Amino acid sequence: MSSAMRLQAAALCLLFSISAVNASETMTQDANAHQVRQAFTNWQQGKGTVFDLLAPDAVWTVAGSSPVSVVYNSKTDLMERAVKPISARLASPISPTVQSIIAEDDVVVVLWNGKATALDQKPYNNTYLWHMTFKDGRVTEVTAFLDTYVLDDLLRRVKPVRQ
Repeated sequence: MSSAMRLQAAALCLLFSISAVNASETMTQDANAHQVRQAFTNWQQGKGTVFDLLAPDAVWTVAGSSPVSVVYNSKTDLMERAVKPISARLASPISPTVQSIIAEDDVVVVLWNGKATALDQKPYNNTYLWHMTFKDGRVTEVTAFLDTYVLDDLLRRVKPVRQ
């Protein structure tokens, strides 16, 4: 086989291997985005939440410098110190409405609005952007951006009835 033919064969092999890797990455991106979309649909229907996607050792960071801007070092930590205290102040569960979901590599970013009624009958409305990193089909890291003033106001204003 001539040098030119060997070079062409090598180039074709490289091209096919790059195409296979790109196809695999695209399939993973699509699968991760689908999981997030389905988790939000389930949440809207009262059949679970996005928190169901979290790995047990997931790290969740609420961005910012407010009193509610905290790093939670596990799913249990997040549920106990954030989700339960918030839920204990609400008369109705947060109803999510997804605005957009974008996936790239192992990251899914979702922009969504949440609405609920607090125990004092005032609305709790917030907008969230969650930057979620996946590994092996589970969310291992989240950075949550939201109006922390609105959340802090809820936590200060409303006394919890259950936790």
